[in-house]
Amino acid sequence: MSWVLKKFSELTNHEIYRILEERTRVFVVEQNCPYLEADGKDTACYHLFLEEEGVMQAYLRVVPPGVSYKQASLGRVLVKKEFRGNGLAHELIKRGIEFVQHELRETVIKIQAQAYLEDFYGSFGFKAISEPYIDDYIPHIDMLLSEKRANNIQ
Repeated sequence: MSWVLKKFSELTNHEIYRILEERTRVFVVEQNCPYLEADGKDTACYHLFLEEEGVMQAYLRVVPPGVSYKQASLGRVLVKKEFRGNGLAHELIKRGIEFVQHELRETVIKIQAQAYLEDFYGSFGFKAISEPYIDDYIPHIDMLLSEKRANNIQ
């Protein structure tokens, strides 16, 4: 298994295809949510994923400040169905936070989380900063992580 983190311009055609395939599979098909998955932000982002023998097991997009929010952000977080329940989501978020703090040198991360995942993201120190709202037919909540809270990650 190998964790990969690349800018969009460093991704191969096959990697881009697998990323879009998995994101569409999870966010459009599995969640039965028709929306434009390729949202025009990918080229400005970093892409973190776990891959083994050409199979993408987990993925997230690191969004630099100024692209979605004034703060850096993590988004499009997924673990492929057959690999769920093995701690990959925790490792994925931890690696994403570390990259934002150590490589991008950003101290605050804002996310738009599906509301049912509030406790999961809360375990990393994210705090809700909005009431739940509907986005693309799914309840979401905005959350913020400051570096002070993030230092308590196990």
